[in-house]
Amino acid sequence: MKTKYILYLIIGGLLLNCSNVSEEDLIDSTPLPSTITYNDNVKSIIDTNCTGCHSDPPINGAPIPLVTFENVKNAIENNGLISRISSNDLGFLMPFGGPRLPQNTIDIIVQWEADGLLED
Repeated sequence: MKTKYILYLIIGGLLLNCSNVSEEDLIDSTPLPSTITYNDNVKSIIDTNCTGCHSDPPINGAPIPLVTFENVKNAIENNGLISRISSNDLGFLMPFGGPRLPQNTIDIIVQWEADGLLED
C-alpha cells in the first residue's frame, strides 16, 4: 500500500510539472525602435556579450577588440561580425562557447547595419 501511494505521488508530480510552451512563447516579439544607434541599442549588447574576450587588447584568441564604436563598425563592415553572431555552427558560435545570442538581439545589430551604423 505504501509503495502504491508513493508511486501515485511520483506520477502526479510528473504530470503537474509538465508544461506546454509554444515556440511563440519563446520568441520576443517586442518591436525594434524606429532607428537603431550604437550608443542607445548596440553598445550594451557588445559590452555584455563580447568584451569579455574582445577587450583591448583582445584575450582568449579573439582577433580584434570590440570596445569602441569604430571597432564594432569595422567588425561589421570588414570582419563578418553579423555572420559570426548569426551562425548556428557550434564551432563558429559567438559568443565563444555559446549559447547563441537570442534572435531579437541579433536582429538589433542587423537593423543597426541596415540603418547605416549610426553612432548616436
